[in-house]
Amino acid sequence: MRITILLIAACLALSAPVSWADALYLDPADDEKHLGSQDNILFWTPLEQVAGYRNSEKIGPTRRVPASSNPAMLAYQLRDLDNLEIGGMFEDEPFSLSMDEYFDQQRVGGLLVIKDGAIAYERYGLGNTESTRWMSFSVSKSVVSLLIGAAIRDGYINSVDDKVTTYLPHLKGSVYDQTTIRNLLQMASGVEWNEDYKDPEADINQATWQSLALYEYLADKPRVAEPGSVFNYNTAETNLAGNLLRSAIGNNLSSYLRFKVWEPFGMEADAVWPLTEPGGGEFGGCCLAATLRDYGRIGLFALRGGRLADGTLVLADGWMNESTTPSDSAPYYGYFWWLRPDGTYRAAGIFGQGIYIDPANKLVVAIQSARENATSARDSALQGALLQAITVAVAR
Repeated sequence: MRITILLIAACLALSAPVSWADALYLDPADDEKHLGSQDNILFWTPLEQVAGYRNSEKIGPTRRVPASSNPAMLAYQLRDLDNLEIGGMFEDEPFSLSMDEYFDQQRVGGLLVIKDGAIAYERYGLGNTESTRWMSFSVSKSVVSLLIGAAIRDGYINSVDDKVTTYLPHLKGSVYDQTTIRNLLQMASGVEWNEDYKDPEADINQATWQSLALYEYLADKPRVAEPGSVFNYNTAETNLAGNLLRSAIGNNLSSYLRFKVWEPFGMEADAVWPLTEPGGGEFGGCCLAATLRDYGRIGLFALRGGRLADGTLVLADGWMNESTTPSDSAPYYGYFWWLRPDGTYRAAGIFGQGIYIDPANKLVVAIQSARENATSARDSALQGALLQAITVAVAR
C-alpha cells in the first residue's frame, strides 16, 4: 500500500505543471536539460525561458562578437537602492513594491544602473552573474539602428530616404517599391502585419524567418496605408533592415558591430547574434545576447551620441538626435527607439529586456528579465515606476 501511494505521488509530481518557483532557482549547470525549441520561443515554459535566454548559442546557429581586446572597465560609485520603494498607479489602483518584490514579481535576471559613467547599482537574479549572456529580443532593433547610422557615416548607405529595394532587389515589384529606409526604421511601411505574440495564427508566429522565404511572405502582404503615415510594429521589417544593412556593407551585422562598436568601445565580454539560417544573415529584429554590463555599455554609447572615448564619432552626424526625434506616424517612436515626452528613450525587448537612457541625468538603466508575458500594461507600469524611483534616488 505504501509503495502504491509513493508511486501515485511520484506520477503526480511528474505530471504537475512547471511553476515559476522551479525556474527561479535554476542552476545554470542544469540549463541544457531545459532548453526549448527555437521555433516555439514565444511559448516557452518558465524553465525553458531562463535556460534558453542565457544559452541562445545552444538553441540555434549564432555568430560570435568577440570581447574587446582593450575592455573599458566601468568605475563604481555605488548607491544603496536595495531599499528603494517602487510605487505608482495601475488602472486607478495604487501599488507599492520593494526591490526584492520587484525582482521576484518581474522575474528579473539583472539590473544595472549607470550614473555619470559609473556603476551606481548592480544586482542579479535567476542564477545569473556578471558573466551571464542574456537574450535581448527587440533591444537588437536599436542596435541595428546604431549600425545603420554607422553605415551612413561610412558611405555604404546614402540616406534614410533611399528606397529599400535599392539594397534588396528581391523586393522589386512588390509592395515595398515605395518604402524607404526611414519608413522601416519608424515602423511605418504601410504594409499589413499582425504582431500579436499570443496568437499562434498572427504573422509574428507564422512568418518564415529564412531570408528568401521572408521576402516572399512579405511581398504577398497587402498595403493598408501610405508609407510613413501609420505606425505598425513589425519585427519582420527589422529583419529587412538587417538584411538591407548586410547588403549595403557587404558583411555580416556581427562583424560590423564588432569593428564599429564592440571592439573600439571596450565591451568586456563576447556576445552572440542568432542567424536566420545556418551560414546566413543575423536576425535584424532579434536576439543579440550579451552580458548586463555590455547592455549598459550599449546605452552609454548611445548616450554619448555614438562617440568613442577618444572623441571619434562612429555614427552619422546628429544620428542619435535624428533617431530619437518623434516620427510623424508615432510621437513615441523614432528610429527603432521608444521615446518619452521628457526626452528619455529606450531600447525594449519582450519579456522584460531593456536599456533606458536619460540624457538630462546622464543615466543608463539596463534590465534583463524572464517575465511571464511578452508584453503587459501592468508590467510596463511597474517598470515605469522602477525607472522613476531610480532616477529620483540617484539624482539626489
